[in-house]
Amino acid sequence: MLPTHDRHDHHPWPGRTAFAWPNGARLAVYLGVNLEHFAFGEGLGAELAPGGPQPDVLNYAWRDYGNRVGAWRLLETLDELALPATVLLNSAIYTHAPALCAAHRARGDEMAGHGRTNSERQSILPPAEERALIAEATAAMTAAEGTAPRGWLSPWIAESHATPDLLAEAGYRYTLNWCSDDAPVWHRTAHGPLLAIPYPQEVNDIPAIVARRDGAEQFAQMIVDDFDERLRQVRDGLPQVMGIALHPYIIGQPYRMRALRRALAHVAARREQVWVCTAGAVFDHVAGLAPGVVPGG
Repeated sequence: MLPTHDRHDHHPWPGRTAFAWPNGARLAVYLGVNLEHFAFGEGLGAELAPGGPQPDVLNYAWRDYGNRVGAWRLLETLDELALPATVLLNSAIYTHAPALCAAHRARGDEMAGHGRTNSERQSILPPAEERALIAEATAAMTAAEGTAPRGWLSPWIAESHATPDLLAEAGYRYTLNWCSDDAPVWHRTAHGPLLAIPYPQEVNDIPAIVARRDGAEQFAQMIVDDFDERLRQVRDGLPQVMGIALHPYIIGQPYRMRALRRALAHVAARREQVWVCTAGAVFDHVAGLAPGVVPGG
């Protein structure tokens, strides 16, 4: 037998129970805005010019552009279109770019955990060190926001075998690490259920633009086509979640922002047909459904 995770059973799409999001919508749409900080002269990170010696000023400065400029351009667009966001936050941002955190807080955006920094992977740590990483990031967010985050996206979406158990132990209610479905799925952990909410690896500017080298217009069209196709698919009655993953140092470049604004305006113009929300709101709705409506376990 092949090894398995045993976090959830296999549930094929046909035959699932239909339910609706608020106001009868069948499609929930959320924006995941990644605010990340990287160590200078060491650590991980996407690279314009791979493999250069440290300190790698070019790549560090390119990423830092997102926190200094790109994220503010994205905020302007979110305000213009009245779109909420789930902020996926490295806790190091509180020290490095506190005004950016304050701006999202003032909007009422959801703050979700995204580790301490994207210069590390939690998946390679022993359980005690991984538990400490989660605890440190959670404590920083709780102190700054006045409430503990409920959702988590691991830096680099890197999980150890223990990560879901450690997240549930620390009080997290949902994870964005699993992209294996178009709808939420309950996962088993040693400390109770943890909801896996889909987080995209297709409609995501890092794999699209950095890995596949798609252009700005191509990425924007991907958002529109994914949205329109999902609206068509949910006519079968089964609800879906569409995430749009954005990294300000990539999407915040002016020519990409121009294309993104057109795509997000396409979504915003159809908000009466869908539920534009946060990932935390998706959790709240699913948690209020009758047992067994959402698959898992």
